[in-house]
Amino acid sequence: QVQLVESGGGLVQPGGSLRLSCAASKSIFNIYTMGWYRQAPGKQRELVAQMLSSGSTNYADAVKGRFTISRDSAKNTIDLQMNGLKSEDTAVYSCNARTTLFGGRNYWGQGTQVTVSS
Repeated sequence: QVQLVESGGGLVQPGGSLRLSCAASKSIFNIYTMGWYRQAPGKQRELVAQMLSSGSTNYADAVKGRFTISRDSAKNTIDLQMNGLKSEDTAVYSCNARTTLFGGRNYWGQGTQVTVSS
């Protein structure tokens, strides 16, 4: 079992920055794909950014050039640096860990609210 705990959400003005952090309860980055997802009111959850166990990254087109996903294997944390925030970035952001090993595992954090508003 893996627990994921997000932190760092809040209220920010358009154009501002926030850094989200996801702490995993154990060292998993070498075998899990880690991702940040978001869900805005009335919309489906969507992938924002992900980092494979190899360290390769993928981003949604809407956030390319503004968001950066990174990890600290020593601390078991995976962060999402969000710059140039827009009102349409407002959503609940959740951390995800998944692997095809062990018959497949998929874990979610509780989510953290990000609100971009003036």
